Amino acid sequence: MNKEQLGHLIISSEDSLYRVAKTLLREDEDCADAIQEAIVKAFTSIHTLKKDAFAKTWLIRILINECYSIMRRQKRIVPFDEVTEKAYAAEAQKDYTGLYEALLALPDEMRITVTLYYLEGYSVREVAELLDSTQSTIKNRLARARKRLKMELESGEEAI
Repeated sequence: MNKEQLGHLIISSEDSLYRVAKTLLREDEDCADAIQEAIVKAFTSIHTLKKDAFAKTWLIRILINECYSIMRRQKRIVPFDEVTEKAYAAEAQKDYTGLYEALLALPDEMRITVTLYYLEGYSVREVAELLDSTQSTIKNRLARARKRLKMELESGEEAI
């Protein structure tokens, strides 16, 4: 893969990069910083990419590492139980508020797994590679996340 192809990949993956970064970081500025750093690192280490077919997975992995780096630098873990209206205003208008609140209530490891699998469309194998985990761990996280989401959504319906 050359730098021009990488540039096209980055442009076509803008939304995916933002969603993954937003899953781990609360502030849009932090997301932008993480994406920018991931892009710089991708361009400087393009020679480490072994197969072009895995370029997007490789780019997402760089982004995830950069998000964790920002979280470590700030010495804070983002409490996602606080839903920011600004970040999810568009989704709330579609009346998915309960789903997004339930998703944000999940622990980080479950939330990033659900985001990569369901929202970004990665396979279990690809998610396992991205998160440096095993496929069985990813399957277990997805099952636990579905169970938690179901319980959270059902309890929210009873409150209405």
